[in-house]
Amino acid sequence: MTHLTDIEIARAATKKPIQEIGEKLGIGSEHLLPYGHDKAKVSAEYIASLADRPSGKLILVTAINPTPAGEGKTTTTVGLGDGLNAIGKKTAICIREASLGPCFGMKGGAAGGGYAQVIPMEEMNLHFTGDFHAITSAHNLLSAMIDNHIYWGNSLEIDSRRVVWRRVVDMNDRALRQITTSLGGATNGFPREAGFDITVASEVMAILCLATNLEDLENHLGDIIVAYRRDLTPVYCRDLKADGAMAVLLKDAMQPNLVQTLENNPAFVHGGPFANIAHGCNSVVATKTALKLADYVVTEAGFGADLGAEKFMNIKCRKAGLSPDAVVIVATVRAMKMNGGVAREELGEENVKAVQQGCANLGRHVENVKSFGVPVVVAINHFVTDTEDEIDAVKRYVDTLGSEAILCKHWAHGSQGTKELATRIAAIADSGSSQFSPLYPDEMPLFEKIETIAKRIYRADGVLADKKVRDQLRQWEKDGYGHLPICMAKTQYSFSTDQNLRGAPTGHSVPVREVRLSAGAGFVVVVCGEIMTMPGLPRVPSAEVIRLNDSGEIEGLF
Repeated sequence: MTHLTDIEIARAATKKPIQEIGEKLGIGSEHLLPYGHDKAKVSAEYIASLADRPSGKLILVTAINPTPAGEGKTTTTVGLGDGLNAIGKKTAICIREASLGPCFGMKGGAAGGGYAQVIPMEEMNLHFTGDFHAITSAHNLLSAMIDNHIYWGNSLEIDSRRVVWRRVVDMNDRALRQITTSLGGATNGFPREAGFDITVASEVMAILCLATNLEDLENHLGDIIVAYRRDLTPVYCRDLKADGAMAVLLKDAMQPNLVQTLENNPAFVHGGPFANIAHGCNSVVATKTALKLADYVVTEAGFGADLGAEKFMNIKCRKAGLSPDAVVIVATVRAMKMNGGVAREELGEENVKAVQQGCANLGRHVENVKSFGVPVVVAINHFVTDTEDEIDAVKRYVDTLGSEAILCKHWAHGSQGTKELATRIAAIADSGSSQFSPLYPDEMPLFEKIETIAKRIYRADGVLADKKVRDQLRQWEKDGYGHLPICMAKTQYSFSTDQNLRGAPTGHSVPVREVRLSAGAGFVVVVCGEIMTMPGLPRVPSAEVIRLNDSGEIEGLF
């Protein structure tokens, strides 16, 4: 067992030049745009040249609802990718980039852990290659152009009370949720109510993650609805002539980032929408590029399967024409115990009964993912406090669901700890047994799509939405947006909208607070319960302990 911390393990790793990592996938160094020695972007021209190649097998890693006990979804994604490479399968990993909000808030870094990490860890969790800054700048350029247009005569007749385009910043800052702009007199424009979301909730982020190339990106940027006129007709981004300049700012950000695992296997890290307030998947460009270059691609979707996996299936796969070959659901014995009612400070004590009680949450996720027609394997992410009886309890429970649970020790042993999982997943992916189909058809009315997700995934009795919400959905259907998929914004901690309701609750309803049309990204955001699209910092934010040590190294980020 290691006594080293994640960051100590990462710093001790032997990194290979990024050109060598590219060579593993057959990418010539002339097609890589290096950012230092250990990370690079893959050129758009090279990606376009791969179009006619066959695609590899796509494996999704998802999880139970997150608990303070920890699940290790990214760690398992990395461990499985390394494990597949270790058994001779040419594999690439696709994960999301980290937002500064959680890094300086309470979640910390997002690059795996133990001996299943993606490196360079510090850069990935901070500015990386500047993609998030480019997205923030492009988004706020549009914001500036809206207010500037109104200031200089407003020839588009924008109703300043009906500007729906909010600003963004990649930081948790609750003070910016609701603001008033243009105070201070006539030279500063016309005062209006406005607000900020976090960058990962930006429609520009979603568009970048769903676009297939720069031309597609610019077209979708042009489709963004920024405001409405007094007669309620929409004003688009292209009406303000902002789409071209936004695409220029995003030109480099559209190119996927290539880095490596601790075992020097290729990993694409690109895009980063949260799964609780956005669609929670890495970019389509990165995933499709990886599928052209590797025989197996392991990707993840954020938070529990009720959010990330549902959106991966119903939004990303639908729009990109992707079809997963297998799904891994990550669970821990500790999380099962917590779902079974055990307090965090008592998780180290054996409690088989609590494990059995807590398995209901895992069971519902397994059933839900299977409803998409995709085979499921459960990965038990091992902790040293787990006992044989507790592990067997999870395995026996999963057996009753017609699936199997495999113990994984990648945190402590890297690829050696996931060979059993890798062998099984490769066999399932190769079998062609997946019969994937989304949960609902395009032509289903918008409110019925919301109900379908609420009832079939959350197991709610119904959806609570007032007349204003229902009328808005009907209006969007009349405007030609009825075919769009739904992107639910709700707490990640529960199947319900009550974050304290653990396990597999029934008898609850889903209250819809508001709906937002993301016409550019191509989905309707449904804001449920108390979820915020601009998070706040905790009472004691991680930022208080992040600093440079005497050696110039970053401390406190992980």
